[in-house]
Amino acid sequence: MKSNQSVVFLAIIVACSATALAADVAPSQEFWQTPALAGVGKMHPLPRAAYQPEKKETYKIVFSVQAGSKPDELNPSLDRVARTVNLYASAGVPLNHLKFVAVMYGAATDAALDNEHYRQKYSVDNPNLDLIRKLRNAGVDVAVCGQAAAEHRDHYEWIAPEVTLALSALTTITTLEHQGYVLMPL
Repeated sequence: MKSNQSVVFLAIIVACSATALAADVAPSQEFWQTPALAGVGKMHPLPRAAYQPEKKETYKIVFSVQAGSKPDELNPSLDRVARTVNLYASAGVPLNHLKFVAVMYGAATDAALDNEHYRQKYSVDNPNLDLIRKLRNAGVDVAVCGQAAAEHRDHYEWIAPEVTLALSALTTITTLEHQGYVLMPL
């Protein structure tokens, strides 16, 4: 008998939790949304949650982009940059108030390659290029460490045109921090 009561109690808790989550999203909205960057950086809106961004503020963030694990999949760090854009947009912050720079370095450098050279290296198209274009269109500067590209023996002309060739990740991050950017390691 006690076991049945526990199951009923658990079912009530689950139902209440689902109702509480649903109350924060209008019925016509999808649970996962991508308000600024279609199809990437999925996020769930929580308009009554704590620590909402101020709509009138400007946010300066430099993202330290790590490598993905599979060459045929989207780099998860770049997707998290997209999620950040979508979170701020969902909270009502205009895209022109987002001063974001995503810096790829080390093993993440290959995500910056144009399609031809990525395909030569991995036998698949670069799955990151569409996302990089979307980030650029939203005002995010996507950069690659020139020193890491040299270490990987990648010619600079192999870098996709949507990617900024930076002197290095080290100087990019420290220069931007000096300018008031916050470092977001991914």
